[in-house]
Amino acid sequence: MPVTDPIADMLTRIRNAIQAGHPHLSLPSSQLKVAIAQVLADEGFIKEYEVRDRVGAAGRELQLELIYREDGSSVLSGLKRVSRPGLRVYVQRREIPRPYGGLGVAILTTPRGVMTGHRARQENLGGEVLCFVW
Repeated sequence: MPVTDPIADMLTRIRNAIQAGHPHLSLPSSQLKVAIAQVLADEGFIKEYEVRDRVGAAGRELQLELIYREDGSSVLSGLKRVSRPGLRVYVQRREIPRPYGGLGVAILTTPRGVMTGHRARQENLGGEVLCFVW
């Protein structure tokens, strides 16, 4: 059965990998997923990411390296999909949400690419709110 919301699938796979304590995660790649991984890496939620050719299959895969603290807890404590295929959520610059009072990060797709809500505010851009990360 094909996935109807690849971003929600990506976030769920990350959540499941953290719950299971896996240090690495592999998932099908797309330009949007790579852009989201870049924002997660820039914000310090994941260590690094890499795009590779799939072994024994067509297409490419995205590999993420997750970060854990010394006590075993993940640096990434929550992910929430905001805009979805059935209900897209668009905001103007002044309406960009600040998840958890500014402790979390809103990830948006704007006319200039995928970026954090903070950067979109600085560049005076609005766009589609993809997800919240904290």
